Amino acid sequence: MKETLHKAYRFSNSWTGTVVIVLFVIFFIAQAFRIPSGSMKDSLLVGDHLFAKKFAYGVSMPHIPFLEMSIMPWSDDLRLFDGDKPERGDIVIFRYPNNPKQHFVKRCFALPGDEILFTDRDELYLRPHQGDDYIRANYPKENLVLLLNRLWVKSPMAHQHPGIHKDENSNIYEAYLQRFLYDKSSVDMMPVDVKEFMPNYNLPFNAFYKKVEDETYYMVGDNRDHSNDSRFWGGVPYDNIEGTPWFIYFSIDDNWEIRWDRVGKTPTDLEAPEHLDRAIKERKREDQGYHGIT
Repeated sequence: MKETLHKAYRFSNSWTGTVVIVLFVIFFIAQAFRIPSGSMKDSLLVGDHLFAKKFAYGVSMPHIPFLEMSIMPWSDDLRLFDGDKPERGDIVIFRYPNNPKQHFVKRCFALPGDEILFTDRDELYLRPHQGDDYIRANYPKENLVLLLNRLWVKSPMAHQHPGIHKDENSNIYEAYLQRFLYDKSSVDMMPVDVKEFMPNYNLPFNAFYKKVEDETYYMVGDNRDHSNDSRFWGGVPYDNIEGTPWFIYFSIDDNWEIRWDRVGKTPTDLEAPEHLDRAIKERKREDQGYHGIT
């Protein structure tokens, strides 16, 4: 036993051993990612560098860093072994379905079988597939509404995750509607008329509807009015899911100032008021004059 440990120690100190250990960590335990856009403000900020927990949802197919080349180039599989599935409210790192070499970070809004309504002022309504009893037991009473003769939850995650917000100076629903009218294939949800909502006298519908497909997860950014997410390009297959943010190891803002208070923090830690207040102030300063989608 002692000799085996000694050989393992010598191997770990060799160049080959170091490379093997580093690749093992990157492939199966933790991998570094950088937040490139503002779609997850105020929870995660542009310039946050984080480690992803790679084993949170099973084991994804290892890819060579930077090259994004699978270690099994003869296979198109994106997953080696299944594991836990994302839950509503989880922040998830995944491969963009339209370009698997590109990673996105969003919050899981809906699970397979869930139903979603999207309407004016970027209001999102969720009907979990578990039904009315589950909804009454798991969501605040003041968030429950009766739509289409069924029970729905309005803004179902805002009370749990204070980083979720809307931009009062913007309205992604209007941009979404224009995209749909110009090219129906450019959005993922279908139009529906909900009698409980204010009617649109110019169109035969006043909302968009989606039922999430099997083995697929609907991902939406916390920065609701500035997020290119599943509402546009559809749900994320389970095979595309890579992991979840673990903790931030470095963070720097647009002025090249290090955000020392965010270093070492988990996404849950960053929901504390002191971190959220700073994130909101920074976001408002950066958003002046900007109303795009990221």
